Amino acid sequence: MRSTVTTGNSGLRLAATRGVRIEIDGINKVYGEGTGYAFEALRPTTVDIRPGEFVSVVGPSGCGKSTLMLIVAGLLRASQGTVLVDDKPLSGPLIDVGIAFQDHLLLDFRTAEDNVLLPAVIRRLPLAPIRERTRELFERLGLTKATNRYPHELSGGMRQRVSLARALVLQPSVLLMDEPFGALDALTRVQVRHDLEQLWMTEQPTVLFITHSVEEAVGLSDRVLVMAPSPGQVVEELRIDLPRPRPVALGEKPALAAYSKRIYDHFARLGVIRR
Repeated sequence: MRSTVTTGNSGLRLAATRGVRIEIDGINKVYGEGTGYAFEALRPTTVDIRPGEFVSVVGPSGCGKSTLMLIVAGLLRASQGTVLVDDKPLSGPLIDVGIAFQDHLLLDFRTAEDNVLLPAVIRRLPLAPIRERTRELFERLGLTKATNRYPHELSGGMRQRVSLARALVLQPSVLLMDEPFGALDALTRVQVRHDLEQLWMTEQPTVLFITHSVEEAVGLSDRVLVMAPSPGQVVEELRIDLPRPRPVALGEKPALAAYSKRIYDHFARLGVIRR
């Protein structure tokens, strides 16, 4: 089921519902097709993501992780194959989606709250209930004191949490994240990862999470897709069968370390890392 934005006698109401199914069926991407400089970034890839599932994609730089995410978002056309969202072919940009990147992409001239409200402003939605939703997210993310501050007045971790709030404010059925914690220091990264898991457990959008961090992928995910170097392809799908919430300090669980070792073993066999 999709998240919905409905209107009734009292105005706009946000309805929290579970995420959608995403079927990635044989998609690949070749840049420069028809030229002498064609480059295959992504080999044919098939993945079925269940409604509300948290799936991470981990692999070395240049293996096609971001290309895969952009195709799922409908922002990049695949060279072949299809993406189905709840059994319907994706033919343009995905609308019911929140996206977060490594760069927070906040507007310097808008306060933290106004940055989060921006998706609603663009869609010309009534702001009162979404402002209330924003303040709830700020409370959960430890951002209450940042409400009326501008991005340059916030730490890197706070800016990234504002970006996360903006991605979630309309309660999308799909959340796409491309290295969202990559620029954060280690301790802040741990806290924001924990915050994300808590929010996902409450609302359960379908998540496709792109990362270089094996431990982060294992700590967050229901399933991890391991990708080989360019041209990218999925070489392993690893189900993380561990209870939630996961510990803030991932090293506390030997099972988490065991899953991480399996992924590192794949990268060693592929020559991504040397031992």
